[in-house]
Amino acid sequence: MKNPIISMRNITKIFPGIVANDRVDFDAQEGEIHVILGENGAGKSTLMNILYGMWDRDEGEITIRGQKVKHHSPAKSVNLKIGMVHQHFALVPRLTVAENVLPGSSLFKKFFLDSNSITTKITDFSRSYGLEINPVEKVENLSPGQQQRVEIVKVLFRNVEILILDEPTSVLIPQEIKQLFSILRAMKDKGYTIVLITHKLDEVMEISDRVTVMRDGKVISTVTTVDVTPRELARMMVDREVIYDFPRNKKGSGEPLLCIKNLKVNNAAGLPALKGITLDVHKGEILGVAGISGNGQKELCEAIVGLKKVESGTVFLEDMKISHLSPKAILQKGVRHIPEDRITQGTISELSVSENLILGKHEKARYKKGWFMDYNAVKNDAEELISHYDIKALSHKTLAKTLSGGNLQKLILARELSSNPKVLVVNNPTNGLDIGATEYSRLKLIEQKKKGVAILLISSELYEIQSMSDRIMVLFGGEIMGFVNADIGLSDLGLMMAGANRQKSFLHSKS
Repeated sequence: MKNPIISMRNITKIFPGIVANDRVDFDAQEGEIHVILGENGAGKSTLMNILYGMWDRDEGEITIRGQKVKHHSPAKSVNLKIGMVHQHFALVPRLTVAENVLPGSSLFKKFFLDSNSITTKITDFSRSYGLEINPVEKVENLSPGQQQRVEIVKVLFRNVEILILDEPTSVLIPQEIKQLFSILRAMKDKGYTIVLITHKLDEVMEISDRVTVMRDGKVISTVTTVDVTPRELARMMVDREVIYDFPRNKKGSGEPLLCIKNLKVNNAAGLPALKGITLDVHKGEILGVAGISGNGQKELCEAIVGLKKVESGTVFLEDMKISHLSPKAILQKGVRHIPEDRITQGTISELSVSENLILGKHEKARYKKGWFMDYNAVKNDAEELISHYDIKALSHKTLAKTLSGGNLQKLILARELSSNPKVLVVNNPTNGLDIGATEYSRLKLIEQKKKGVAILLISSELYEIQSMSDRIMVLFGGEIMGFVNADIGLSDLGLMMAGANRQKSFLHSKS
């Protein structure tokens, strides 16, 4: 193999209480797409932030194009033709695309260029990479996928040859992911070296030439993608077999537990978000909801659990109308909610783990001691749930804000599932989680399904929808495009999600 364009040797980085990178070796070749794969906390982003110069290494050596790099920084990375697009975009929303792209580029110094010339140059440049963007549009008006294009153009405008992308698909819909991968392949064909950080195995198999797997701050292996399977990569990531196949109900479901009739709900702007939808979720069934984000999924969740006003229509729990009840009353009737936002909706960051675990049930007699809380009962129940759900916390007094995303999700699952729900409304339960926490969350939902709980599962992960659901409902523009079998082809599902293919008959729907 020829000499690598990037060579990192014995890279060590220690933060207080954790070895983030432990004598890591990493190479990348010119003109390849190289994925760094690992669970959250494996050390992937740390390694690339060291390569980009955001952080200093404690030990080790970096060589770029055969040149040793001593005192590193992002400014020096630009001179070395290295660019990085971070997971959280560094754009100024109120400025235009051009105003975000130009600072730091060679054109920025040529202040005598008129706006038309700048617009033309950015347009021509972006089109040459298949990155269609409007230079005069304000960033705040762009979708996440379009904003990411701006970030890439901003980096490429600095004449980089090595591009690092940190979790680039975390905020993208399937169509935008497909477009991004087409762009990356075109860049690879032009000779760019691309390093992509992710924990999504399907993306690894689709886009990468080679994969470096990290676990607990160490490199486990570097392999050629065509020589490995997703299951082998998963095993490297977590050091055990990972469950992918989940049982489906093939003989039909039990009686309807959640029934929605002609539901109409407005969004925050007062515009129709749900335009008269009707559905049932049956006992022991997972009904998956597929759709591009922003097509009514959030409003559907919030209307069911009482967080959003119902304009018209009805929500029933069994034969009981609940759409007029308060969130507290709906919860007490047996409808539990696992929200997408773990931090602001799912937990109270400044409260302890034990306090979060009794939210919604803190008024029960079990936790009362006269006029006061029975903190021994709270402690005992919390410690039992912490153990049963394997929540990694120093103690029941640990503040929720100190927990990782995976452990926050376990906390929410412990609280909601221990309440013996009849219906679960679940919104993107594995978003942002690594493969171990994802598997754990999915298995807990399957356990609830086996107990006869009716589950409405909303997810932006199409693999999750297809592998977990007994039926799939597709939402577009606040309307139901159809109910389909979970083995529907991705292209057909994508067309329905884009509003291009409404099913004439609702397959297997009892609505």
